[in-house]
Amino acid sequence: MFYLFLALTIYLLFILIVAFLGSNYLIARRKPDPATSPKDYGLDFVEVNFTSSDGINLGGWYIPAMNSDRTIIFCAGANGSIDPDVIYVPWFQAANFNVLMFDWRAHGRSAGSITTLGYHERYDLIAAVEFAKSKGATQIGVLGFSMGGAVALSTAAVTPSIDAVAVDGAFVHVLSAVAGGLIERGVADWLAYSLARLFLLTTNLRLGINLFEIDPVRWIDRIAPRPLLLIYGDRDPYVSKTEIDQLADRAKEPKDIWRVVEATHRNIHVLRAEDYRIRLVQFFDQNLQSEQRNDPKF
Repeated sequence: MFYLFLALTIYLLFILIVAFLGSNYLIARRKPDPATSPKDYGLDFVEVNFTSSDGINLGGWYIPAMNSDRTIIFCAGANGSIDPDVIYVPWFQAANFNVLMFDWRAHGRSAGSITTLGYHERYDLIAAVEFAKSKGATQIGVLGFSMGGAVALSTAAVTPSIDAVAVDGAFVHVLSAVAGGLIERGVADWLAYSLARLFLLTTNLRLGINLFEIDPVRWIDRIAPRPLLLIYGDRDPYVSKTEIDQLADRAKEPKDIWRVVEATHRNIHVLRAEDYRIRLVQFFDQNLQSEQRNDPKF
């Protein structure tokens, strides 16, 4: 009996250690991507700082257009910084959009030591919307990538100031996103989902939040009647085809869903570069109207 008790104790201790380490990985501050800036693309910009409603200082770039009251807010993915996404800015500048880019809490130029996979990051996006309005924006679009897409969907559902939303590779269920990351690292499917659930539940207990609440499928039907563009690759390891169908079905009109069969996670801009650029710029140009509007050149 003693040895059985000892074995059980060791097993439970092992589970607790794995749960704690997995949770640590989910919430740890992220290492930034290699540094770049709009200046590398010949664009004028200013470095900006603003504060989320829970007191986290956020840093980023504001790239103004000529006499425009239309602003696109970029929502970066997790695990890096805004630097790689600057490649898209010239497209929107050519179409006379202001662009606001910022790092999430615990990412890049922003303060904070804990990331929450999109839970508290919703406050970051709301702060970015308010900053854009302070710069004169009357029409605001949000372009979200991966986790940033999930944040964009859940935040737009409760933020009327967001007038149009486009997302590329947003997770549908946070459980699948975490499990997909484990599977990419060689963990068996059945074990990956068990570990992902364990890590998420542990994080919920440690932070006093419910990460499952951020699943975009819970929120997407509230975005209408504002226009929505969903972009997905059918081979995305973080989002199954069934989940894409589920999200698209829950979304209400007006909506547009662009799926690329051979694409994985966030590589459509490489596989279909020109189509990707045109779809995004046209989507926002058609849905964000302005008195100072200039017709873009595609």
